[in-house]
Amino acid sequence: MVASSSSMAISAKWVLITIARFSNEALSFFLFSLLDVIDVLLCFVYKVADFFYESEWKPCYCSSHDQEAISSGDGNKILVSEKGLSLSTKLKLEEVSDTLYTRPSLLSDLSKVTVNELRRLKVKPFVIGSTANAAVGSTFTVNSTIVEMLQEKINGGQSPRWSECNCKLCSCWSSSTKQSLFVRSQGPKDHPREDVLFIHGFISSSAFWTETLFPHFSASAKSAYRLLAVDLLGFGRSPKPANSLYTLKEHVDMIESSVLETHKVKSFHIVAHSLGCILALALAVKHPGSVKSLTLLAPPYYPVPKGEEEASQYVMRKVAPRRVWPPIALGASIACWYEHISRTVCLLICKNHRFWEFLTKLITRNRIESFLVEGFFAHTHNAAWHTLHNVICGTGGKMERYLDIIRETVKCEVNIFHGGDDDVVPVECSYNLKARVPRARVNVVQNKDHITIVMGRRKAFARELEGIWRNSNA
Repeated sequence: MVASSSSMAISAKWVLITIARFSNEALSFFLFSLLDVIDVLLCFVYKVADFFYESEWKPCYCSSHDQEAISSGDGNKILVSEKGLSLSTKLKLEEVSDTLYTRPSLLSDLSKVTVNELRRLKVKPFVIGSTANAAVGSTFTVNSTIVEMLQEKINGGQSPRWSECNCKLCSCWSSSTKQSLFVRSQGPKDHPREDVLFIHGFISSSAFWTETLFPHFSASAKSAYRLLAVDLLGFGRSPKPANSLYTLKEHVDMIESSVLETHKVKSFHIVAHSLGCILALALAVKHPGSVKSLTLLAPPYYPVPKGEEEASQYVMRKVAPRRVWPPIALGASIACWYEHISRTVCLLICKNHRFWEFLTKLITRNRIESFLVEGFFAHTHNAAWHTLHNVICGTGGKMERYLDIIRETVKCEVNIFHGGDDDVVPVECSYNLKARVPRARVNVVQNKDHITIVMGRRKAFARELEGIWRNSNA
């Protein structure tokens, strides 16, 4: 009797799980099919609005014209050009993620699965028409939008778009003749024993560190270490150029010029969170003899299976699976798959950030840390969109190479912290990284998520960092 009841309970649970999964799949298909249509309509709306406000059509990644990529003499894909147009500026194509211009609609994905199944059954498919955002037919094809943006880059356009906030705080960077990242420094200015570079995550700012950890470091640490927290390009109080593609190289170059060179940093520790972990690894690979220790929090590392030709597409589907549930997957999918819907979100939220900041404080009675809200709003759609694709998705095929260099060449200590309840970056990402770099130590902190891994244990984490820095010199 007991065994029978247990079996019935298991069967009922299985039925409920199956119904929940089917409901999620069905609702997701309906919603994202609708969003595919809405994004196409918004494309037309923004074309008209851009022309009305700025007297010119602005490029987007929906349309595709006659274009080609020119190979350099040594066979490497380096120069980007369009029919009848040549550019003197070089841009390695691997720096630009194909997910920017190759985001098939849900119906397109479904039709591809159907066609593949028909081919498996040796049935010749009859394909009607084509979908928007169709996949690129050749590895040597690049959407003409990249060419147009390179033209703007050559022309030096920096002004914000009409849909972006132009308040004093958001545009303070534009008044400076030298475009440098905003850096918050604490500790000895001259001759510090060592430097520590803090790199924040996606849609955040240096305040993520300065408002949480900096007050909790011991007096001895503050007197010995110079703490440098940077606002990444396009975020916080740093420059947000409208003509930037926000590639990994641009982010790393800006950190080098604004932090390492300006502050004369020779050797340093790195503490990075989420997106910042990718930049941290790139810096360590570029400066293998200078990095003393790597502390990575929730690194978004998704190993690309062998035989997977489209690494960036694979990572995009892992980051943004186009599912209604869980809610974080819904938000990530809208941000990643829909250029114009995500621009609309930025138009409604970021451009009106002062109102939303006031409303958030009023509703929560200041229970939410104000610096988190301000950091979330302090970006442009151009910065977030390109960083998401060119850094998070676009490095899918590079991470293995970076980690191999970290394992073989960079001899610094590697420590990884991950919240056990992190629903943004799964804990498996940290274990995947350790599998690639066996000496890395993984510390999964239970009952902490993507944010509370730092905010929920400020003093304890500050002490752990001090211990890491001391041990790296032992």
